Amino acid sequence: MLGTMNDTAEAPKPQGLGGFEETVKDFWASRPRRPARGGKIGGVAAAIGNRYGIDPVIVRVAFVTATVFGGVGASLYLLCWLLFPAEGDEVSPIESLFGQGRSSMSKHITIVLAILFFPLSSWAFAGGWFDGGGIIGAAMMVTALYLLHRGRGHVNRPAPVTHVATEVGPAAFSMSAPGTTERAESGWDPLGADPMAWDLPDPVPPPAPAPPPPPRAPRRTSKIGVATFGIALLVAGIGAAIGSSGDAWFSPQHVIGLVLGVLGVGMVAGAFAGGGRKLAILAVPLSIAGVALTTVPVADYSGGLGDLRATPVSAAEVLPSYQRTAGTVDLDLTRLPADVPVTTEVHLGAGDTTIRVPATADVTYSCESQAGDVSCFGRESNGVGIAPITGVDYGIDGPGGLQLTLKADQGVGSLEVRRG
Repeated sequence: MLGTMNDTAEAPKPQGLGGFEETVKDFWASRPRRPARGGKIGGVAAAIGNRYGIDPVIVRVAFVTATVFGGVGASLYLLCWLLFPAEGDEVSPIESLFGQGRSSMSKHITIVLAILFFPLSSWAFAGGWFDGGGIIGAAMMVTALYLLHRGRGHVNRPAPVTHVATEVGPAAFSMSAPGTTERAESGWDPLGADPMAWDLPDPVPPPAPAPPPPPRAPRRTSKIGVATFGIALLVAGIGAAIGSSGDAWFSPQHVIGLVLGVLGVGMVAGAFAGGGRKLAILAVPLSIAGVALTTVPVADYSGGLGDLRATPVSAAEVLPSYQRTAGTVDLDLTRLPADVPVTTEVHLGAGDTTIRVPATADVTYSCESQAGDVSCFGRESNGVGIAPITGVDYGIDGPGGLQLTLKADQGVGSLEVRRG
């Protein structure tokens, strides 16, 4: 006897949905299914893209952006991985873990992913990266998915998955008592051979070959990508020109933000109209550059680009400050005489700094790198936002010698102060 369980996906609903509660229930009943092919990691982005008829690249960019700005993207991606069933599965991995149906993901992997979800969520909502970014990012992602289902919930609704179970009832293997009417009527052989058993069914004809798939329609060429790229270049050029004229608001960070805004609008439009996929190639490195410029205040360092090498031989030749926005600074103070005290500073936005001082100089120092490695008279530190290394070093001969006051700081890179 064959029996069927309830379908995991409801019948297609009309395009219009009621209130909030009905929308949420319909989303859960027709939630995206992770494809067996075409997904990158877990197939979450591909599932959302296929379900609502948008480019999965847009979904991946959204998750990456939410991860970079606030950290919530990774935890939401992992949550969708646990809650979205795979194609052909009855239930999601987390539901299968509680015995509500079959899932192709093993329970061991489900448990590992569920455990990993909690530290990721704690990191996202702790405010350690951008204060409040996790809450804002989660609200924006959930709202976007809600509005997407409201507007396109009728598109590509997943087909119902029917679980077929074979039930073995008493009638399948019933044995009648000897001498019953059933055995007499069927002509039952006392030796145990059922005459009806020899009435074999006709052989099943082989299935007809499947028709060849229809030829794929040629991909429609869209001008959205080209138009968006042109507008982004125009915005970047205008922003750079205004910034170079002295307007402080048009900093590199703000110009990159404007360009990313244009690219984002173009990718969203391309997801619905077709095209614009290659814009992500430009958006990802720009997002990384924007985060780096926002985190590390490179704009606070002036002096231009390139290498700076100096070897002063007298106190008069020592500059009050050595500065570069980006490059390499190599300052050799080993030839200074010990008769005149010297005070100087070194500032570098991004790059490497090396400072050498006389072996017998008494150095009062402060060394800091906001993101990178610091080695100052054998004292070392590395990381982001580390407190400066300060102190006094009298050299190999103890107190006495050149009185040198040195301050060195930089945004990104390595900083080394040692004796020559």
